[in-house]
Amino acid sequence: MSNPETRDLLIEIGTEELPPKALSTLSLTFEQGIQSGLEKAGLPGNNLRRFATPRRLAVLIENLPIRQPDRHLERRGPAVSAAFGPDGTPTKAAEGFARSCGVAVADLQRQETDKGAWLVQVSREPGAPTADLIPGIVTNALAGLPIPKRMRWGDRDDEFVRPVHWAVLLFGDEVIPATILGVQTDRLTRGHRFHCPEPIRLTAPTEYARQLAETGKVIADFSERRDVVRTQAEAAAAELGGVAVIRAELLDEVTALVEWPVALAGNFERRFLDVPAEALISTMQDHQRYFPVVDGHGRLLPYFITIT
Repeated sequence: MSNPETRDLLIEIGTEELPPKALSTLSLTFEQGIQSGLEKAGLPGNNLRRFATPRRLAVLIENLPIRQPDRHLERRGPAVSAAFGPDGTPTKAAEGFARSCGVAVADLQRQETDKGAWLVQVSREPGAPTADLIPGIVTNALAGLPIPKRMRWGDRDDEFVRPVHWAVLLFGDEVIPATILGVQTDRLTRGHRFHCPEPIRLTAPTEYARQLAETGKVIADFSERRDVVRTQAEAAAAELGGVAVIRAELLDEVTALVEWPVALAGNFERRFLDVPAEALISTMQDHQRYFPVVDGHGRLLPYFITIT
C-alpha cells in the first residue's frame, strides 16, 4: 500500500492487434525502457510488473515517489591560488566565477583535494514532480521499442507498430494529463473486443488486472494467460484420451493471439492419418495454430486443440 510520499503508477497503451510473434519482446523492452527512464530520473523503479495482450502493452509500478529527490549540485571554479591576490582580494577569475553562479564571492566554498584547493559553488536543486516526468519517460520507452517497420494511421504523423486507440497514465487516483502517440491519456481501458466492448473505468493502478479479468474478460498478464492456455489444452486432450503436443514457440504465439483463452477440441477423419504424421503436425502447428494430440506412445490421434 502506498504511503503519502509514494503512489502506484499504471501505464497502458491500447492498440489494434499487435504482431503475436513480437508481443513478448515488445512487452519486455517497454518495461525495460520505463525502468531505465525512471532510474535516469533518480526514481526507484524496481517494483515493476508488465502486462501484454493482443491489444495492449502495460506496466505497473508500485510505491513510486511523488517527486524526484533533491539534487546536490557542485560546480568547481578556479584554484584558490588564482582566485585571490596576495592581500586576499578576489581576482577577476573569482569574481567572474561567482557572477556566473549568481552569487557573491563570499558565498563560495573551498574544496580541498590532493591537487590543491578550489573554489566551488554548492547548491541544491529541488526534485521535479514525478507526474511531470512520466509522459516523457513513456514516450522515450515507446520510441525505443524494436519495431522494424512503423506505421501511420489516419491523418497523423505519429508512428507505431499498430494504430493506438487509448492510453492510460493513472498515478494513484489521478490521471497524468498527456498526449501519447496522438491520444489523450485517461483512466479508461478496454476489455475484450466482443465480451466487453464498453470502456472500463479504472479505480486504482493495482486493481488493473482484477478489473480487466472480472469486468473485461481479459487476462492481462502474459505468463498467467500462457498457463491458462497450457492447462486448458492439456485438459482438453486428456478428455480425448490423449496428450497435447505443446511446443513452446507455438504456446507463446497462441497466448499472444487471445485475451480470454478457451480451449476447443476438434477432429478430422481417421483416413487422413495415412498422411505422414510430420506433415499433419506441421500443418496444424504452423498454419492453423492448433495443438496436435498424440497417444501415450507418441502416435498422432485424429484430434487437435484450438484456443479461441
